Amino acid sequence: MEVYLDNSATTKSYACVAETVSKVMVDDYGNPSSMHMKGVEAERYIRWAKEVIAGNLKVSEKEIVFTSGGTEGDNLALIGAAAASRRAGCHIITTCIEHPAVLQTMRYLENQGFQVTYLPVDRYGILNLEDLRCAIRRDTILVSIMHTNNEVGSLQPIEEAGELIKSINPRIIFHVDAVQGYGKFRSYPKRMHIDLLTVSGHKIHGPKGVGFLYINEKVRISPIVFGGGQQKGMRSGTENVPGIAGLGRAVEKIYENLEEERAAMYGLKEHFIRGVLQIPDIRINGLTGEKSAPHVVSVSFRGIRSEVLLHALEEKGIYVSAGSACASNKAPKPSDTLRAMGVEKDLLDSTLRFSFSVFTTEEEIDYTLQTLYDIVPMLRKYTRH
Repeated sequence: MEVYLDNSATTKSYACVAETVSKVMVDDYGNPSSMHMKGVEAERYIRWAKEVIAGNLKVSEKEIVFTSGGTEGDNLALIGAAAASRRAGCHIITTCIEHPAVLQTMRYLENQGFQVTYLPVDRYGILNLEDLRCAIRRDTILVSIMHTNNEVGSLQPIEEAGELIKSINPRIIFHVDAVQGYGKFRSYPKRMHIDLLTVSGHKIHGPKGVGFLYINEKVRISPIVFGGGQQKGMRSGTENVPGIAGLGRAVEKIYENLEEERAAMYGLKEHFIRGVLQIPDIRINGLTGEKSAPHVVSVSFRGIRSEVLLHALEEKGIYVSAGSACASNKAPKPSDTLRAMGVEKDLLDSTLRFSFSVFTTEEEIDYTLQTLYDIVPMLRKYTRH
């Protein structure tokens, strides 16, 4: 049996998405900037995808900019907002458990002269709003908080944070990395006081290499890519029409039965947690149940290195991740997120992430649990202490 439980890293595309992408690549392959009919046909896909996404978010179509994915979206949001707001101040706030696409961009901005405050989280990986309140200064121009943590599935109080930020200073720009939360929850930026929202296609059963950034029409950000002036100059370069069309189809599909599919995922997650807790000396990192994401479970197995257990599971056809899979194909290093949550030092390199999707079945969960029951005692027996 092959079991894919690494859906926080990437997801299997819906069949309808693959069909849409293939049709655009083979039949409707024109450049959307061309004035002839092939170009007009390609442009229609872009307009349609914008309509779908804007309708889903309850925003205007002109507030959607297509990107190559979450990393570019975060870079455009943060660097673009900081550059455009520099006269107003130089202070930025984020959390210490953000995705590298945010944290590394913050390091870059620090090198450009901006001051960044990194807020702590509690033992469940959740931000304290009072810490946020205390961190806001007169010269604060930007706050960036992820919706759903990619390693442990912690959910941040986004709407409350947005309300707090705007009550203190309405001019502060609020960015949310929603790469792990979009497609699992409904997001309404206007209601949630979000100015910039990043989404990636391949996390919602869409194509790789495409995503979008919502930019509130009242917010000014500077472009970071220059060229032919596509997308009103905000993101130059010929649009990835097959990817954009596939992204639009994925958004349609994943929100068709969102509540039912999310409930089913929570059920699978609860079933998995109940089963894995039968193994001695393990720890579930973060909250469980509906106070956490429906698709992510972080488990520490005392006495077994993450990499060893990962490959032992791989030999049985089970694919999981050791922490984040978004930092290139290297040996896993101890997680900054787990460290920030106060996880014991000897568990930092003994942790695996199991992440589910709409395609995950109870049979796959049972097979994974039985495999863990078989191999964890064996690996512990032969591990040097």
